[in-house]
Amino acid sequence: MKILYAVQGTGNGHLSRAMDVIPCLKKRAEVDILVSGIQADLDLPFEVKYRKHGLSFIFGKAGGVDLWRTFMSNKVRDIVKEVNETPVEDYDLVINDFEPVTAWACHLREHPCIGMSHQSAVLDSKSPKPEEVDMMGKFILKHYAPVDVSYGFHFQPYSPSIFTPVIRRQIREQEISDKGHYTVYLPAYDDARLLKSLLRFDQVQWDVFSKHNRVPFSLKNVNVQPINNQKFVESMASCHGILCGAGFETPAEALFLGKKLMVVPMKNQYEQHLNAAALMQMGVPVIKNLKSKNDEAIERWINTDQGVKVSYPDNTQEIVDKILATHLHI
Repeated sequence: MKILYAVQGTGNGHLSRAMDVIPCLKKRAEVDILVSGIQADLDLPFEVKYRKHGLSFIFGKAGGVDLWRTFMSNKVRDIVKEVNETPVEDYDLVINDFEPVTAWACHLREHPCIGMSHQSAVLDSKSPKPEEVDMMGKFILKHYAPVDVSYGFHFQPYSPSIFTPVIRRQIREQEISDKGHYTVYLPAYDDARLLKSLLRFDQVQWDVFSKHNRVPFSLKNVNVQPINNQKFVESMASCHGILCGAGFETPAEALFLGKKLMVVPMKNQYEQHLNAAALMQMGVPVIKNLKSKNDEAIERWINTDQGVKVSYPDNTQEIVDKILATHLHI
């Protein structure tokens, strides 16, 4: 039994989940891995058979996706070539984590493709939605990586096909403490904008992980360092609170660790606004940006100790087994 597991490689969230999903798949079948996309800071500890450019979103420096650089980095001719060259028909099943190359290859060749992603969950009709609907963002989410059947991961199990987050083992095995600092991961903001905002809160020690700087430095109460997975995990496990984008994995890990959380959804990224709606429903504070008009909300969050309690059991193997039993009868 051969499975192709295809993972979106833009950002780190999909790859973080893959670290736990892949061993579960390997217990049940022969598995090859395909990764497409750029701007990830994690390396999978498994052999990746296929690496593709895919359709990548480029983070900007002012709080959102850089639409122009995103457009320029994606050449239609190259993407079509990758779709045509990917041998999905060599596999009994393709399992897809929001990866467009294999999704479209399967769609065009009528080959079975099962979605197992966070995006599948946010599109579910029962998942929370923001008041303002971004029709273009919704269209992109729906058609970016089309699949035959969807299973999703979300902050809560809003429907029978939605599971709680896959929390990677590295996070589950961390010793949790509180050293008083605040961990910051906002890759869509450059260091200058982060410093301008964070320095206004001089009663707090900020531990910033930057996508835009390769040399660590400190300015007053703000420490800035390049993204390093081990240091980031340790910082989260020992912090007092976490300020991050409204992605999925980092907020989910923050909730699992029992940390106080505030999120800033990325501009031009509808998925993050869907996540923000779900987190807000759970009681997590959400701000639109880091402008001074939101200082009062940040100050209020700093002075509040109460977090949100969640239960995220380690049931990844159970989920994988259920999906394979349904679609491969194994």
